Amino acid sequence: MPPPSTRASVLRLLNLTSNQGCRGCGRTHSALDHHSHGHGHKGVRGMATPVEKATGGPPPGNTDYAFEMAASTLRFGPHATREVGMDLSNMIKQLPAMDRSNAKIGIFTDPNVVKLPVMEVVEESLMREGLNWVVWENCSVEPTDKSWQEAIDFSRSSHITHFLAVGGGSSMDTAKAANLFTNYPESDLYEFINAPIGKGKPIEKKLSPLIAIPTTAGTGSETTGTAILDIPSRQFKTGIASRALKPTLGIVDLNNTATCPKEVAIAAGLDVLFHSLESWTAVPYNERTPRPANPINRPAYQGSNPISDIFSRWALETTIKYLPRIAKDPYGDEEARAQMLLAASTAGIGFGNAGVHMCHAFSYPISSLNKGRPTNLQYHHPSYSPKIPLIPHGVAVSLTAPAVFEFTAPSSPKRHREALEVFLGKKRSHEAGNVKDEDLGKALSEEIKKFLDLVEVPRGLEKVGYGSGDITKLVEGCLPQRRVLDLAPLLAKDDLALEKEQLAGIVEGSLRW
Repeated sequence: MPPPSTRASVLRLLNLTSNQGCRGCGRTHSALDHHSHGHGHKGVRGMATPVEKATGGPPPGNTDYAFEMAASTLRFGPHATREVGMDLSNMIKQLPAMDRSNAKIGIFTDPNVVKLPVMEVVEESLMREGLNWVVWENCSVEPTDKSWQEAIDFSRSSHITHFLAVGGGSSMDTAKAANLFTNYPESDLYEFINAPIGKGKPIEKKLSPLIAIPTTAGTGSETTGTAILDIPSRQFKTGIASRALKPTLGIVDLNNTATCPKEVAIAAGLDVLFHSLESWTAVPYNERTPRPANPINRPAYQGSNPISDIFSRWALETTIKYLPRIAKDPYGDEEARAQMLLAASTAGIGFGNAGVHMCHAFSYPISSLNKGRPTNLQYHHPSYSPKIPLIPHGVAVSLTAPAVFEFTAPSSPKRHREALEVFLGKKRSHEAGNVKDEDLGKALSEEIKKFLDLVEVPRGLEKVGYGSGDITKLVEGCLPQRRVLDLAPLLAKDDLALEKEQLAGIVEGSLRW
């Protein structure tokens, strides 16, 4: 693992956002004392900070005026996995003495990870502490409502009291769902699934302890309150988002990505990239509606804010620097693997509180519709089973990214210019200053394409089997993703016909690069 950050590097990260200036006018304002200053740029957003000071009460209107930061406790370090037995033992000791003998740990993993050295380390650690555990090794890659329900049924019938997820985002998300519905034994899946697909009911109970041990550097699920699933019957993905879902502890151990295949590592890293860039460019929290009547209803995805900005910007820079190195040497470049693990968790803190937007909204139907297509049209990713049609989540997110950020650039020229500088790198970052505001979207789009070429992403939707005849289906599959679409800048959220037209334009622009 890399050495601890220096004071100078921390101050540099803080300065990145404290001196951003107003989005649009470029004038610098204190991050926590920003107010409307009358520039009136049409369609240009202000900094993600309060629009006025609260003297006699919150500002008028229906936009939010506060944001919250929530993240799991994280432990970084090679060999940290061996401590998990002690962690769980410490948690069990917090139970009333009469309940400790009934404690049972449920380990949630998948058929591949269960065979890896990380599981040996986990089970030896639990054995040393004399703990009682059972293993659910049937977590699905890209989990579905069916695979979730099977894991939930296992957890409920096994009387699990403590949860341990070992694997990628799919296993961590499955463990979160099992934890939630074990604590709500009478509820069905749709009780908590995000509206409008489900009821989106707030989680009011404190859930059982959950420890997450990631084996990929991607989803950041070890620190977020988000869990994603596919609903094949509806031909799209959705999920549950609540701070109550976040793990109690995330153990981020470099040893656990040592065997991660190149293609899996790249796909996971692409998720980090766009977690960072989407949360960096999301609608500011004080422009998001509706204002919650009760703080329990404030969404986990709140919009960009000064604290998430710090994490998202650092993760963006780190991913752009190190993911191409993973593509060249996925096993031997230990520094790159360590930095990508840090970037995944850091981006998780950023987007876990700010949210993502259109790249992720489109990724859900892109992945889901592929599974229901005729066999000859299905896309199979080279690093997964040839029997399973799969567009990995990180790849699906990437396919629309060049068109998405060309669309969003006018909302915040300054912020998109900074993203362009990051993609250009230190030696070429000065070139961004010569780009006119009206040309920023095109310039950023081109640099994103060049980066995706470096890591061998298919060049557009046509390369994974979609064509112009699929535009309407992809748009219709995107529209229910309101928790993320509502954070997309410039999208006509109050005009469905125009919104569909905008989304269709992005899909059309993503068919081929």
